[in-house]
Amino acid sequence: MADSDLGERVGRRARGGGGAARRAERTAVKVEFSRFITRNIPDMEILNEEALEIIEHNAETVLEEIGVNFVENPEALERWREAGASIEGERVRIPRGLARKLCATAPSQFTQHARNPERNVEIGGRNLVLAPVYGPPFVRDAQGGRRYATIADFRNFVKLGYMSKWLHHSGGTVCEPTDVAVNKRHLDMLHAHMTLSDKPYMGSVTEPSRAEDSVEMSKILFGEEFVDNNPVMTSLININSPLTFDNTMMGALEIYARNNQACIISPFIVGGAMAPVSVAGTLTQVLAEVLAGVAYSQLIRPGAPVIFGAFVTSIDMNSGAPTFGTPEASLITLGAGQLARRLNLPYRSAGGFTGSKLPDAQAAYESANTLNNGLYAGVNFMLHACGWLEGGLVSSYEKFVMDADQLGVLHRLAQGVDASENGQAMDAIREVGPGGHYLGCAHTQANFKDAFWRTQLLDYRPFETWEEQGAPDTMALATKRVEKMLSEYQQPAMDPSIAEALAAYVARKKAEVPDAFL
Repeated sequence: MADSDLGERVGRRARGGGGAARRAERTAVKVEFSRFITRNIPDMEILNEEALEIIEHNAETVLEEIGVNFVENPEALERWREAGASIEGERVRIPRGLARKLCATAPSQFTQHARNPERNVEIGGRNLVLAPVYGPPFVRDAQGGRRYATIADFRNFVKLGYMSKWLHHSGGTVCEPTDVAVNKRHLDMLHAHMTLSDKPYMGSVTEPSRAEDSVEMSKILFGEEFVDNNPVMTSLININSPLTFDNTMMGALEIYARNNQACIISPFIVGGAMAPVSVAGTLTQVLAEVLAGVAYSQLIRPGAPVIFGAFVTSIDMNSGAPTFGTPEASLITLGAGQLARRLNLPYRSAGGFTGSKLPDAQAAYESANTLNNGLYAGVNFMLHACGWLEGGLVSSYEKFVMDADQLGVLHRLAQGVDASENGQAMDAIREVGPGGHYLGCAHTQANFKDAFWRTQLLDYRPFETWEEQGAPDTMALATKRVEKMLSEYQQPAMDPSIAEALAAYVARKKAEVPDAFL
């Protein structure tokens, strides 16, 4: 269905007054948006001062004695040499304290601007910004099963993200559109984020020239001067753990930092394969890698916004497959949050992680473990908050809406306990007294609309009603919700001249080079 058709059909107000106008108001599609989370609950801190100091000391030892590799990047080596590091081949050894000193210029909090200012997000401090799944080459839905992702799937996920109340961010590679040439698909993906949603988005990092395209397209959308002075993108820079910074990711980081755009400096850790099996050992490596990466961003442009990232999971020692929702990964996520706060940096970690092949009980358990843990760990930017399946190989339509619904629980938990006069409810207790009930009391009547979080997906109907209506399971309910959201989607308005300029840029860049699928 064409977006223009949807625009004419969805949300149309009836003309005239009186009852017709009121009926139209009730039946119009309303796209609800929730502000990013601001926590009113304490962070969970599992490491005492002694443990924190030991890990910080050991991380500095790693940088000074073992070092990190900056591969195929002679300019990076020269920058480090000028900053005071010791260079041997591609190995960079950083004197104790130097990386931490360089990190001090990175902001503790920053605003990522959206094209709709009402969707701006504050990353850092007590805030939590939720973004969808990132990177899977496959998609899954109830009708088509598991298959390679297409650009149509990508656009659908952007629309679902735009329509999801509790999701604050449009994300980046919500799935990998394999039907578009590798060297051109970033253009279509960015164009989708920019035109089909007005939430913040992420830039491309798969090749430095694609980061340049991301910056140029953002300048068309926001204006060149605005982009130079304000972060409008957050981009994922994965470290090739252990202790290796490849030229592709660093090339993208250099472009984003130079243009004052935010980067997530994120070790990609599978414990036992890419880091030690112990929690403290993994935290040491994570901290060393983040220190080196953030410090390098500040060598490019002091004050460039960055986020302390930690993507951490464990490994099944029998099969070698990554595992999710495990207690060890939770401990690392919690500990890394403490280390990030001591560096005064925003923190990225956690998500709706699962190794399950389907949106089933395993997926629910593992995702709930990691989502809740992220809230308590003090995460500021949560990538993969909805839609992740099969260890990150699959973006699932049904799990996307299941997870997106449950993100509302994080919003409610983060509010904490209301101890105001209304929250104390003494008037209600007095009114009802012994043996009564609260359903009709004045306090309940005044507060019932907002007293409890309400799902937009799960089924709480009586058994008989549920059975009469086909006894749908959660998968069936999610399939219907996906269909409903996509049918009700209405594209957010955009200045026609900007829309034309973006389309022209994409067309021109695609025409300049032949397709490449490798």
